[in-house]
Amino acid sequence: MKLKSIKTAIVDIPLKRPHVMSLMTVHEVNYLFVFAQSSDGTVGYGEAAFLGGPTWSEESVESAKAAVELYLAPYLVGKDFRRLEEMRSLMDQLVRGNHFAKAAVEMALFDLTGKVQGLPVYDLIGGKVRDEIPLSWSLASGDPEAEEREAGEMIDKGGYIFKFKTGLLSPEEDIERVRNIRRTFGDTIRLRIDANQGWNRGDAIRAIRGMEPFRLDFAEQPVPKEDIDGLSAIARSVSVPLLADESLDSVQNAIQLVKKDAVGMFGLKLTKAGGILGAKRLAAIAEAAGYPCYVGCMIETGVGNAAYLHMAVSTPR
Repeated sequence: MKLKSIKTAIVDIPLKRPHVMSLMTVHEVNYLFVFAQSSDGTVGYGEAAFLGGPTWSEESVESAKAAVELYLAPYLVGKDFRRLEEMRSLMDQLVRGNHFAKAAVEMALFDLTGKVQGLPVYDLIGGKVRDEIPLSWSLASGDPEAEEREAGEMIDKGGYIFKFKTGLLSPEEDIERVRNIRRTFGDTIRLRIDANQGWNRGDAIRAIRGMEPFRLDFAEQPVPKEDIDGLSAIARSVSVPLLADESLDSVQNAIQLVKKDAVGMFGLKLTKAGGILGAKRLAAIAEAAGYPCYVGCMIETGVGNAAYLHMAVSTPR
């Protein structure tokens, strides 16, 4: 089985409501779709979702398209696409970084391999270890009253896990947002926060300490991703577990986070890790360190969400 072609398409999809984060406010998501076709005509699908251009990461949807079309596809076509580790290694040799572009290609190759072999992707990466994945809903409209209504609507649909996007308002205002939701809906829901690098060390400690009475599952990426020492200092100062997201973009960074005891959880994203195989490597480091993992997303379509779910149901922690 050989890879016949790799094609791409950019699609911009507006959101139903703005997604307000400390980094930016997102009104639409830019998607790079990848179509990998085998010599027998079977097509595998992959995608990478981009928030706010090269703001969340160094890549934009335009740069990822160029990386795939100019620097990856010409060298992958003609190869046995089922040799997934070999294809991943080749992509790393061809292109430095550009994890979103590589993840979209790898996702398409996994989908293609599963189709030609008649297997779900989770069976290609170890098999299922669970049958269900609880889902978290982000409260990120920028309007506390609207967030409360939105939480109520999701609870009516069966949701019970909510993540606040924080770091844009003052720590005191973010504390009040969390307090109101906990007061309104009680102990039947689970809460967590994500500052997307929006605080400095002092504000992070003040905010997280103020939220400790509301029993957060975790506080995600409170300070800039390069400030691993800051994560360590915050972790020693609060009782809420910290979760690394933007700081966790390579095996090397994962090792540093563990060595410095900077966090208590790993946040996995396929695009950030360069694909399923990269995310599996990060999950293995988390398992060795005794850290649980949280699988996050970038507001993907069904294509990307399916890949995330295959990875999540086949990963022990």
